[in-house]
This record gives sequence, structure tokens and C-alpha cells, in this order.
Amino acid sequence: MLRHALASRVVVLLGVAFGVPVAGCWVEEVPEAERDERSIVGIRNAVQAMLDSSAVAWNEGRIDGFMDDYVKSPNTTYIGGVGLVEGWEAIRERYAPLFAPGANRDSLRFVDLKLRRLSATLVLATARYVLYVEDGRTTGSGPFTLVLRKVGREWHIIHDHSSADPPSSADSSPPADTPPAEQ
Repeated sequence: MLRHALASRVVVLLGVAFGVPVAGCWVEEVPEAERDERSIVGIRNAVQAMLDSSAVAWNEGRIDGFMDDYVKSPNTTYIGGVGLVEGWEAIRERYAPLFAPGANRDSLRFVDLKLRRLSATLVLATARYVLYVEDGRTTGSGPFTLVLRKVGREWHIIHDHSSADPPSSADSSPPADTPPAEQ
């Protein structure tokens, strides 16, 4: 009887492992594309939650909360209007003036997040940041690309490349003395 119970367990385990029907049950293998889609949805949700938390920290003036998304490493990099900034401490120093008491810092939100999985522990994220004032008017925006690494159960930024959109045509009207044909 013990031998029969052991043999039954082995058959069930082999059946589960290889997707073979056993005793009226069937274990369906999820196609790789569907597994990847499920995985990327989970990663997207985690990255979106990270960005949402970052925006809240920015809007509340908490630099440490904002910087929590970056890997605290001398190898973490940021590229923006000031050029290449290397290291978590240097990136924090770059943002610090925006968090100083009395600093003018518009509100922040992130939109249009898209992800591409590079490996089990790396993803490439593209999105847009939007800076806005209380009445909802946009004061700045632009695309950015992040390389994120999974550290434990969380995703953190190891590289951030942010760009600003060019001024809108409404903001860059030609001088009044410019002939209409040249506008």
C-alpha cells in the first residue's frame, strides 16, 4: 500500500511537471508569450506605483522620498539639461536646490509609461513627466527613459535620461516686427 501511494505521487508529480493528464486533471502550460505578458503587467504596475510615489514625494517636498527610487550607488547615472551626472549623491545634489525651503517647484506627474523587459532583473521604461501649477496649466514636460534594476522585490533606477520638450509655438511667437511670411 505504501508503495502504491508513493508511485501515485510520482505519477502525479511527473504529470504536473510535463503537462500530462493525470487522474482526470490537466495542467495546462501557459504559453511563453502569455507568461511574458503577465510578467510585464506586474512589472509595469510596480514601476507605475514607484513613479506615483516619487511624484507624491516631489509634490510634498520630500527629496529623500523622491531619491528612494534611485539605486544608492556611485554607478547610478542621470542625463539631462546639465549633462551627465554620476552617482546617487551627485544626483541628489543636482535636485537639492529644488527642495530647498521656499524653492519654486511645480507639481509633478508621470504619464504614458511603456516598458520593455531586457532581462529577468532589468527593464527599460519610457514615459513623460509633466510639471504643472495649481490651476492645471502645464509649465514643463518631456520624455524620459529609465533603466531599472530589480533589487530584492522592488525596481530601482540605475540610469535616468530626461529631456525637456521644446517651448510650444504659443510660447515662442516671433517678434511683432517679423513679417507674416517668415513666421
